[in-house]
Amino acid sequence: MKKVLIIDDAAFMRMSIKMMLEKNGFEVVGEAEDGIEGVKKYKKLKPDIVTMDITMPTMTGLEALINIKEFDPQAKIVMVSAMGQENMVREAIMQGANTFIVKPFKEEHIVEILNKILAI
Repeated sequence: MKKVLIIDDAAFMRMSIKMMLEKNGFEVVGEAEDGIEGVKKYKKLKPDIVTMDITMPTMTGLEALINIKEFDPQAKIVMVSAMGQENMVREAIMQGANTFIVKPFKEEHIVEILNKILAI
């Protein structure tokens, strides 16, 4: 089973993503509500893939992405962003994110994207 870590400051978004993924054969091994907690959990849990919000308090998704990639250059990370964050998304891709998903998204779309990244 593919292990996922969900990093998002919105509890509702973490719950939504978790339900969508678990319904489709993923195991959500952890959740974090900010980048600092996300980096710690990544190091501890070593998931197969991460979904990460870009805009979060304390440590942004971009900063967390950089930290995780320094720890594990092979980390598979999918950034989740709201409309209008194109510059941050571009920066995240340049820093090593595999791809991004724009909120709101459909269940089939997130499942397809994660499966595609995991197959690489």
